[in-house]
Amino acid sequence: MTTAPKLRKVRRTPILVVENNPDQWLIIRAALAQSFPEVEPIWKNHPLQVLSFLDECAADSRSVPRLILMEPYLPNRKDGWALLEKIKAHPRHQLIPVVIMSHSETVEDIAEAYSLHIASYITKPTTYHKWVSCFQTLRRYWWEVVSFPTSV
Repeated sequence: MTTAPKLRKVRRTPILVVENNPDQWLIIRAALAQSFPEVEPIWKNHPLQVLSFLDECAADSRSVPRLILMEPYLPNRKDGWALLEKIKAHPRHQLIPVVIMSHSETVEDIAEAYSLHIASYITKPTTYHKWVSCFQTLRRYWWEVVSFPTSV
């Protein structure tokens, strides 16, 4: 009788998904699993949860997320932009690339996001297939092309 070889559990890289809509989170999680399997998406849906999570990561040597995917309307514009400002003003968190994923296509939102030093602004896809395609492109860019600072 032979025993099956034990499969090693591969540690996936954490990325933080900041999204207040649970339906959107389910779509994002499924599309990430399909097109970006090497990441472990961590969902937070409130600005205080996000800041607390990032502080805990830094305090207890947990893996800091390599990337933050963020909806800036949490559920209102004021809360999301204030959170982005806090992340980018914090010495330990400011180097984490933030990719805004929003339904908003307004010039004002896009300009404000870049003025707060985001890495990219993506308008949310409208179908599941487009989500998968978006995350495949995101994966190629952020995992295969971009170099990160060592502290991220």
